[in-house]
Amino acid sequence: MTASTPEKLLSDLEARGITRAKIGGFDIDGILRGKYVSIEKLKSALKSGFGFCDVIFGWDIADVLYDNAKVTGWHTGYPDAHAVLDASTLRDIPWEPGTVAMLADFRDERGGPHAACPRSLLRSVIAKGERMGFSAKFSCEFEFFLFEETPRSLHEKRFAGLTPLSPGMFGYSWVREGQNKKLMAAILDQMQAFDVEIEGLHTETGPGVYEAAIRYDDALRAADKAALFKVAMKQIAHEHGLSVTFMAKWNADLPGSSGHLHQSLWKDGRNVFEDASSPDRIPAALRHYVGGQIALMPELTAIYSPTINAYKRYVPGVWAPLTASWGVENRTAAIRLIGLGTPGARVEYRQTAADINPYTAMAACLGAGLYGIENGVEPPVQAAGDASSAESSRLSLPRTLSDATRMLAGSKMAREILGERFVEHYVLTRDWEVRQYERAVTDWELKRYFEAV
Repeated sequence: MTASTPEKLLSDLEARGITRAKIGGFDIDGILRGKYVSIEKLKSALKSGFGFCDVIFGWDIADVLYDNAKVTGWHTGYPDAHAVLDASTLRDIPWEPGTVAMLADFRDERGGPHAACPRSLLRSVIAKGERMGFSAKFSCEFEFFLFEETPRSLHEKRFAGLTPLSPGMFGYSWVREGQNKKLMAAILDQMQAFDVEIEGLHTETGPGVYEAAIRYDDALRAADKAALFKVAMKQIAHEHGLSVTFMAKWNADLPGSSGHLHQSLWKDGRNVFEDASSPDRIPAALRHYVGGQIALMPELTAIYSPTINAYKRYVPGVWAPLTASWGVENRTAAIRLIGLGTPGARVEYRQTAADINPYTAMAACLGAGLYGIENGVEPPVQAAGDASSAESSRLSLPRTLSDATRMLAGSKMAREILGERFVEHYVLTRDWEVRQYERAVTDWELKRYFEAV
């Protein structure tokens, strides 16, 4: 919080000419649901919270009501959930002068964390780490595709025949970055002003595709920054007459979009993953952290890969891992260890794509790693070469959301590290997502069967 009391905070905002706020929170799919409020309303919300229709936990990514949700529904009448603002998330919105933003956590009817609130889930896992004596730092790097399209043109074209920001492949291209220097400057400068510092920004291989690396921070702030980056990127793109997608695989002929998670544990101001004297420079805490993540990776895949589309990335030769594997500086493995023996020693979790909900993905990563430390879980032999070339010798990852959801539903450990109520709700939402897909008639089916059968 930037001031000692709500009154002082509001006084400071008014002195700066702030006239309104956007407040809200993220749902299970990582969509920011919120509203504008006056400064006077912000004052009361800071003091006692505010009501927010809990339908945001009772519908899907397309605002279609679930038919299986238990946390809310027709049986509850869709009442207000109690939202509690976190004043430490206060930030100016650089593309909306006179407006600030603030995020909320949602409570249930008993005053505890709401079962469907992703930010509260991450808080609970962070608290588990703190009880073990650890604090966690995370950072996220996203790949995303930019198009010379508007929301209207996307829908009119039915998301086909789109014009990318630039043609050709051109990975790490100074030329393409320079040709779009005004957009690059807007991303770097406005993200900085939005308290989402970008450490690196460059083109990836593909037409109009970029990668942004967000600076590391404590786990909760890192998740806030990652989630807000996607929101802000959509706004900045729109301001430049563009559209952006964070789909894991928007085009079958192009590489997918990753969303890798870098992470480390700290104790007494020191990175516990750093120990140059350990065998292979891998201390026990790091070894067991990876062991826990590997052991639980298949049954947590539905959280790491939450969409139908995410599994279109799980094919050979496109940099997405196909097995629960790890390696030192090995980009074919699901977990890559970086900077061993240095203060920057960390885990890069590479299974995740750009379509993640940062809160749930980080909660699963951290929870699985802490489980490994707590139980001394040893990882398998590290991968040498292509980690996906010998799947029979390693745990295979589920290849569909349907299979991943079944594995999550049957996972006792997922319920232990993430909580029974969250897992139960999440499984029902992914079951719904699978059923919506099973009913869909795709363009592929029409082209393949319409005339031929």
